[in-house]
Amino acid sequence: MTREKNNNKKTMNMIVVFFLIIALATSAFAIFEIALLSSIENLIRYIVMGLLVLIDIFFILKTKKYIKGRYNKRSKRPKKKLFILILFIYSIICGTIGGIIFIIYGQLSGINKDYVTYTSDLLVMSKNKATDIKDIKDMDIGILSDKKSPEGYIIPQEIIAENKLEDDNTIKKYDDYTSMLVDMYADELDAMFVSDSYVSMFSGITGFENISTDTKVITSKEKKMKKSATSKFETSSSGKNITEPFTILLMGIDSTDEVLTKNAIANGDTLILITFNPKTLNATMLSIPRDSYVPISCWSGNPENKITHAAAYGNDCMINTIQDYFDVDIDYYAKINFKGLVKLVNAVGGVEVDVPKTLCTDDSSRGAQICIKAGRQVLNGEQALVFARNRKQLANGTFGREQHQQEIIMALINKMKTIKDVSKFMDILNTVSNNLDTNLTTKQILSFYNIAKDIIKKGLSSEDADLINIQQLFLDGDGQMIYDERARMVLWDYVPNKDSRDDIVQAMKENLELEKHDVIKEFHFSINKPYEKKVIGQGPYSTGYGYTLLPSFIGLSEAQARSLAARYGISVTFTGGDGYVIAQSQPDHKRLDLMSKSLVLTLGGSKKEEVKEEEEPEEKTEDQPEEKTEDQGEGSGNVTPPEGGDTTTQENTQTTP
Repeated sequence: MTREKNNNKKTMNMIVVFFLIIALATSAFAIFEIALLSSIENLIRYIVMGLLVLIDIFFILKTKKYIKGRYNKRSKRPKKKLFILILFIYSIICGTIGGIIFIIYGQLSGINKDYVTYTSDLLVMSKNKATDIKDIKDMDIGILSDKKSPEGYIIPQEIIAENKLEDDNTIKKYDDYTSMLVDMYADELDAMFVSDSYVSMFSGITGFENISTDTKVITSKEKKMKKSATSKFETSSSGKNITEPFTILLMGIDSTDEVLTKNAIANGDTLILITFNPKTLNATMLSIPRDSYVPISCWSGNPENKITHAAAYGNDCMINTIQDYFDVDIDYYAKINFKGLVKLVNAVGGVEVDVPKTLCTDDSSRGAQICIKAGRQVLNGEQALVFARNRKQLANGTFGREQHQQEIIMALINKMKTIKDVSKFMDILNTVSNNLDTNLTTKQILSFYNIAKDIIKKGLSSEDADLINIQQLFLDGDGQMIYDERARMVLWDYVPNKDSRDDIVQAMKENLELEKHDVIKEFHFSINKPYEKKVIGQGPYSTGYGYTLLPSFIGLSEAQARSLAARYGISVTFTGGDGYVIAQSQPDHKRLDLMSKSLVLTLGGSKKEEVKEEEEPEEKTEDQPEEKTEDQGEGSGNVTPPEGGDTTTQENTQTTP
């Protein structure tokens, strides 16, 4: 009997110890997870962690007493059973707390994707007889000169080494993809390495609309790489405190992938630069026109080009380009793809906006067309994408689209403050984790909790129109048809007004507390005129900042050509016979500041009507049918770009330098 009692006692003690171990393990798990929530309610976190430690110590001491048998034999067994039940409940509570935090923290960590899959293609023209990597012999192959470019240099070098392409071919280095592609179309280059996203990158440019059928891929290679290995911006702000004023660049990616794990470069159609001051809850928001003609930081010599083209060369190129032009440091970036926007809007239950007119675009999979009618309404994900993407049906084109994108952002923010359902919150978190990529650390993301708490403290309720005070900025400018040295054709560009740019920079620096804010002490208004909030950067400005461009001399007589050249301060030399100008050594629409002020004109024919003059496409108005390509923008009202493509003249119609 005594032996049986001893065995029962040992069994019960083992059960107690087992549940104690489980309780301590789940408690340690909960403490560890709570500790990860740095900067969130630190005092409460420390109290909870301390309380869990004290409970653990209490359970350990209690277990020791039970095992040593210091209690009355009659009451010991029931107390042990009760103690085991308490340990079990405690384990469930700690496990639940730790599990919830583990899931949330994991989702937040997934927003900053440490690794990205890059893919590089070896491309040739479809007419090329090569069908396999073994056929690539005695060819000139183009490659980017940027040694940090995963898809333009790093992966191509691996393909070259693996297949010994350097033995039988000539490798030519280029600053940009466009020059490579133009040379390949002109049969001056046989093959080129390019990002797997090349179709979306170039199919919107006139001349490359059919690039998917004009070219073929000989071989492709994927490589999963750590972002920090190829981009300094992944770690540049890792130590920055989110409680200080900061800047963040939002980039909308034209990607139909379900999740944002592959390198999504494409063209930067959506670029929104935000400055935020957590102390004052003031923000500035600037939508940067995709056709803005600015210096591209990652190209040799930093030549001006459409800012959207910088996106093809990675985050650093785009961020550096914007930093250099607007003279502010960009602390963080966030990318979201089309699918992500659709899912996010659906996750919050739709967003309410005022649609100005009936709008139609393709859905997020570029399949069926979706239309939304005019009027204030709640839009689902696909409808919100139509509202945010459409520009061709808007009177002010790209600028109207930029306004719509800002409205969607504000509508999302205001909708999120009403979310009280835990399951809906987790759905939102899962959507953001899969479809958004950023360089914000998990700790910095968690710090936004304190910003939200400050908003609540300052008395903002769910009925308030806006969570924060947002100052909209507008980059004024002029549209010009400028000869693109790389594309070797004339493209429509949006030349920013420097005065507008200076006003924008001042507003951003004031919000970032880098410049002193001048308080307005006088305010005038008329009771007969509704008050309109001033948009910084919108002017009016008395000065435009377009470039002086080389005119076309084609069809002019020698006397007319001399007179026109004199007006532009150009010295001309004539070759050929008599008659009228049939060719010029420099293409028209070329910037005069980028060329020598001398020009060779070729004369030929005896009558003007014998000369085949170059005709530029007729410029259409917004009322005419839309035939725009993706690489064509809209003007600010000063100049309307032509429909049907970027170009007015192409290189093969002239003699170039």
